[in-house]
Amino acid sequence: METPRSGRITLAVVLRFVDIAVDALAAAREEIDALNVFPVPDGDTGTNMYLTMSAARDAVREATGGDPDADLGTALAAFSRGALLGARGNSGVILSEMLGAIGRRVAQAHPDERNAHVMADAIRRASDASYAAVGTPVEGTMLTVTRAAAEAAGEVAKETGARARDVFAHAAAAAREALARTPEQLAALRHAGVVDAGGRGVSVILDAAETVLTGRRPTPVAAPIGTHHIPVPQPASGDLHPDGPQYEVMYLLDAEDSAVPGLREQLSGLGDSLVVVGGDGLWNVHVHVDDVGAAVEAGIAAGRPHRIRVTHFAEQVAELRRQTRARTGRRVVAVAAGPGLAALFEEAGAVVVPGGPGHRPSTGQLLEAITSCAAAEVIVLPNDHDSVRVAEIAARTAEADSDGAVRVAVIPTHAQVTGLAAAAVHEPGRTFEQDVLEMTATARHARQGAVTVAARQAMTMAGPCEPGDVLGVVAGDFVVVGEDLYAVATDVLDRLLGGGGELATIVAGADDPEGSLATRCAAYVEERYPVVDVVVYDGGQERYPLLMSVE
Repeated sequence: METPRSGRITLAVVLRFVDIAVDALAAAREEIDALNVFPVPDGDTGTNMYLTMSAARDAVREATGGDPDADLGTALAAFSRGALLGARGNSGVILSEMLGAIGRRVAQAHPDERNAHVMADAIRRASDASYAAVGTPVEGTMLTVTRAAAEAAGEVAKETGARARDVFAHAAAAAREALARTPEQLAALRHAGVVDAGGRGVSVILDAAETVLTGRRPTPVAAPIGTHHIPVPQPASGDLHPDGPQYEVMYLLDAEDSAVPGLREQLSGLGDSLVVVGGDGLWNVHVHVDDVGAAVEAGIAAGRPHRIRVTHFAEQVAELRRQTRARTGRRVVAVAAGPGLAALFEEAGAVVVPGGPGHRPSTGQLLEAITSCAAAEVIVLPNDHDSVRVAEIAARTAEADSDGAVRVAVIPTHAQVTGLAAAAVHEPGRTFEQDVLEMTATARHARQGAVTVAARQAMTMAGPCEPGDVLGVVAGDFVVVGEDLYAVATDVLDRLLGGGGELATIVAGADDPEGSLATRCAAYVEERYPVVDVVVYDGGQERYPLLMSVE
């Protein structure tokens, strides 16, 4: 992935790719789920590939903080590991191996290598790794689609002057062509009148890469491609083959690499759809079996299995319907950046997800919080600018997975204090729309600020800063650079209260455990603005000695 001028692989482009790929899979998720008839018609391939890609994206964002100048090698390592740890289902595990292979090849690239060659080789390695990971490779699946993309990428990379954008454009086009042919290769697809679900997911991801590098949006897969036409997808019936394995078993495995061949052999004799991916002591294992205990015992013999997940295919749909019928009431899900803040949100009746700078919640964590609260209506307070997108994706997924039985609204709270303001006016007795409206209006009208300490030299809107300088923040922008916490904090309060206000909220951070700075600032407000009420809380948040808001 390259910049137009340098031709070098850059983190900025990687960051843009993971965002666009996740969004594209989110948009195509329901369509891909509906295509899912092989190997088991459980209708979750799109969801699993989306969650796997989301986990990789979240890991990159957490490792880099979204900074395009961060170390590329660190970001790619996080990308590969995030995909491995977050892989869901047969398709997700295979996808994680593909993404890991690409990440490793890009990280190994030599400065003198042509970028087109690096990316073509990365796609080839992804294809090779996917075939090697699957116990019994089947043509007409995502393996076939990826191989076709790799072959096309390799051919164009041989051309003089070829660039990464050319590689991905040809790879994406070849993937669409191969996808259209999958019904000719697999009877289950032909009988259902659909293309392969996993292959469609691969095509979506390659299309996203093409969009990032060229700005073009490829022809939708549902349109005619060459002489082939993609059949209109029909929802998977959910009927399982009576002779097929009844359980999906997945687990992470800590094991020596030398133990894996024996594990593969043992699991292959227990069932099908076997995929084992990973390396360097950490593996993700997926298999369909009838004997769950034997599959887990095989892992124990090889190493230490953990995060074991077992799905009974026949009960999967019934359980979803049961949970759907049980949903009642309304709950708030809030991201809290410290123990004190978590307690405040819990007192307001919210389900709390730990978060904050440096350890923002993943899509999977928010999705779990939304679905596990068993409410028919859920309001999400991300309380952080960078977590709003993640919350919106989790909300869309939860609504789609429930077949409309749960409604989810995300209020774009960009700070902890605006989330507190919104939670304070939450009223379950109102209609859902009115409650969301009132909470949104309150959050929007709350002016918010903060005080932090510079960790490195930088240029801010308020001028240059050095490590150790105190920075005052208003509405997400740096507005003050100073040397004294109290002086900067009162400056920020003056700016927030300059437009009037009735209530000032001051939240002490982990660096102010006794609340002395917060208490001094509260006294300042009481003296300088006697008509303004002041409340002080112990938030316990990292990096920000004070958070402030004015309503």
